[in-house]
Amino acid sequence: MPMARPNMTPDHVSRLRPNPILVAAAALSAIAALLHLGCIAFGAPWYRFFGAGEQMAQLAIAGSWYPVAVTLAIAAVLGTWSLYALSGAGVVRRLPLLRAALCAITAVYLLRGAAVLPFMGQLPGRSPAFWWWSSAICLGIGLVHLVGLRQVWSRLGTTSVVRPAH
Repeated sequence: MPMARPNMTPDHVSRLRPNPILVAAAALSAIAALLHLGCIAFGAPWYRFFGAGEQMAQLAIAGSWYPVAVTLAIAAVLGTWSLYALSGAGVVRRLPLLRAALCAITAVYLLRGAAVLPFMGQLPGRSPAFWWWSSAICLGIGLVHLVGLRQVWSRLGTTSVVRPAH
């Protein structure tokens, strides 16, 4: 006698085949988080290289808590964004407000990528190369999120629960 198949809800199926685009988006956010942690670990040279500005580098040299606190906060946000992308991909359990969070994360990346000129004028102290490169990277990560979000959009609208077969 054949075994009965479990109830295959959309959420269950997504765990079987994670969305590779959102997995890539998660990896990109995780890499960004790790690079921020590298700034804390390796200090002023990393703050300078990644364009945080000379003031942040000097504060790091002086042993100020400020660069560490700001950089930890950014890394925590990026890590959370990575976790939400993994949830949207179906790799980890569904997180609260998943659809809204992924929309907001995607929008932040895209807006940060597109707003290079206003940022350059409002936040001096960083090189034009930093603004162009970081904006291109954010735009790229935002586009990866957007493609992945479109692919899983219909699945995110429901809160499927895996129920045992009767």
